[in-house]
Amino acid sequence: MDRMLVVIFNNEAKANEGKKALLLLDEERSISVYGYAVVAKNADGTASIIQGDDSGPLGTLAGTSLGSLIGCLFGPVGLAVGASAGFVGGAAADLINAGVGEDFIDDVSKDLLPSSVALVAEIEEDWTAPVDIRMEAIGGIVFRRALSDVKHQVQQENIAAMKADMAQLKAEHAQASADRKAKLDSKINDLDSKIQALFQMANERANEARQTLSRMDADRTNGNGPE
Repeated sequence: MDRMLVVIFNNEAKANEGKKALLLLDEERSISVYGYAVVAKNADGTASIIQGDDSGPLGTLAGTSLGSLIGCLFGPVGLAVGASAGFVGGAAADLINAGVGEDFIDDVSKDLLPSSVALVAEIEEDWTAPVDIRMEAIGGIVFRRALSDVKHQVQQENIAAMKADMAQLKAEHAQASADRKAKLDSKINDLDSKIQALFQMANERANEARQTLSRMDADRTNGNGPE
């Protein structure tokens, strides 16, 4: 199952141990690591990316689910990422792209205290014990969320909310005057366009996810996984 993983440590040395343990689990084929970053929350509330996925520059995280999760957790203000600045495109967009619910962000944030360091990763795991045992032995606090579940949940909740608005507008339309009907028609059409756009976005992301997983499977087969 594809998951977003966040492991919080009380210092950088422990976080680096956690990163090594995570990549070792990938080498052992206990899990698959698609990407990771080690991020420090500074005492003044800003954040710094200490390390990124060894397979490419930090800028490659921009626009990804992993980059968006970092944006959700640490925020765009004071995020010291150097040349890769610009991870985030707004909190709502980040939340959808990261594929996590607000409750997950809230749970992680409670333990993400100033001067702590987090290992943030996108992984595939069949069971949780390998990661939990290694990380807890180092002193890490583990949080995870299944990507497929939350991405569908976020999209479904947005669409459900829009459909409720649509129903309300149509109910008003049935009892409105001619002038009011014209204004409501415009609002209904606009809302319908947004709902269709969400459906299209969901389909596009599903296709992209399938293509990405196919490429990753091919890379692992050819021995090009994370080192």
